[in-house]
Amino acid sequence: MKKKEKKYYLVREDVLSESMQKTLQAKELLESGKAESVFDAVKQVDLSRSAFYKYRDGILPFHTMIIEQIITLYIKLEDRSGVLSEVLKTVAEIGCNVLTINQTIPLQGKATVILTVETGELQVEVNSLLEKIRKVNSVHQVEIIGSGA
Repeated sequence: MKKKEKKYYLVREDVLSESMQKTLQAKELLESGKAESVFDAVKQVDLSRSAFYKYRDGILPFHTMIIEQIITLYIKLEDRSGVLSEVLKTVAEIGCNVLTINQTIPLQGKATVILTVETGELQVEVNSLLEKIRKVNSVHQVEIIGSGA
């Protein structure tokens, strides 16, 4: 018997049922270490364990879905020696492979970098990648502007 192919949909958070939203919150608590067990996580978000187990494998944050793909990042940074190098070091340390780098000519002390990376070996979620880049001194903005396989 042929297995039915699973379909995926991109849905705005406010359209999800309350149980689905709480399942996502519980999963985030578990992943971040703010809850030590499923019991702790569901208790913190006021969700039944049966609802958690019903939805846990079927609902994922969008950024989790783009793991093992190619993403293009828009990065705005100060025009200072070593800033881009620090960004690239951060990207490499968590397992991304840089495919392309395009930097604009700096204007008013700021430069824009378009960075395309392969995330197949990424050791963290894409949201964590963005946060780590944002923490680099002199980086002002980081956004995903494209993704693909």
